Amino acid sequence: MTTVGILGAGIAGLHLGLALRAADVDVTLYAERSMDELAGGPLLNTVAHHHPLLERERALGVHHWPAAEFGYRAHHHWIGGLRFTGRFTHPSCAVDHRIYLPRLAEDLAERGGRVEVRAVGPRELGGLARNHDLLVVASGRGPLSGLFPRRPEHSPHDAPRRLVCAGLYTGIAPAEPAAVTIGVAPGQGELLEIPLLSRHGPVTALLFENVPGGELAVLNELSPAADPALFRKTVLAKLHEHHPATAERVLDAFALTHPRDLLQGAVTPAVREDFRPLGGDKFALALGDAHVVVDPVMGQGANIASYSAAVVAREIAAETVFDELFCRRVARAREEVLLAASAWTNLVLDPPPWLDELWRGLARDPRRADEFTDNFDHPERQWRLLATRSRVRAFLNS
Repeated sequence: MTTVGILGAGIAGLHLGLALRAADVDVTLYAERSMDELAGGPLLNTVAHHHPLLERERALGVHHWPAAEFGYRAHHHWIGGLRFTGRFTHPSCAVDHRIYLPRLAEDLAERGGRVEVRAVGPRELGGLARNHDLLVVASGRGPLSGLFPRRPEHSPHDAPRRLVCAGLYTGIAPAEPAAVTIGVAPGQGELLEIPLLSRHGPVTALLFENVPGGELAVLNELSPAADPALFRKTVLAKLHEHHPATAERVLDAFALTHPRDLLQGAVTPAVREDFRPLGGDKFALALGDAHVVVDPVMGQGANIASYSAAVVAREIAAETVFDELFCRRVARAREEVLLAASAWTNLVLDPPPWLDELWRGLARDPRRADEFTDNFDHPERQWRLLATRSRVRAFLNS
């Protein structure tokens, strides 16, 4: 029987493990920390799961949070004074990963996958590879962060383009209809307002994407634990000044749910090599954040990680030899979607002047706004529409 070792217990590693167990492949998942520690720890992200990911959950039997009950069906946009709404064909859903990941780890263990809490560094990879036919590295943080070299032709940034300040809040009246609100403050950054199911119940996630050195960068310097009143006051002031579409629905009860429900940091986008030889005809295959890291501004990270895991699982189940030829076939199979999501996200982080034409066109044409929104499910389609000024104009005039 084929045996696969997976390093990393995020959505990429867990979706891969579950898909492999469905194909009767032996799986050991190596987690950097226990699921109890993760569940009680600080906020991990504020990701939304789009329809293709939810369909994979259904196929894997882990769709525990039905989008019909917990999801939303639209994006409201506020971009430099322009307002428009785009609607999904199928709903998306956001669930706190401190709930989501431990539940999927339970599912994996119940289906015969082994979950082992173990820190693995580069020096341990060779020894670990002897226990498995293939190692899949799905952790892009910690000691394995530089394992796979960057591909400079697809990695234009060597530093973060945004400072991330993401938190869970109560006291914000929901948008009508239920939706993610995407606010763009030109020159200052973006705000994603996301209805999210948390351990506190339904809350609102505010994901500030702040330009370094800009007027909202102060949000990354304040601690709600050290001075909760100052933090709340500053968030409210910045909302009213730069993101009025959200500020107009803030209630007197507005508050961060808990100091641990805040994530402050930054992401350097990168596309890395697909695989690495470990010696002795063994290879490590990159997955998730170890392979492609995108800024969260377009909400693609978890979705492309799950997509990549599905591709890798399909290729493993169809193969018995996991050599360089196998690794190169995996790279070709998943490349279009992953590179498209990365390129689209980078375009938004450094918007060309003609991107304003897109926003104005979408505000005029609800059908195009719906298509643009639906393509959050399909980054390869989105990139074909947005890659150049000519493509944007053809999309708007089609």
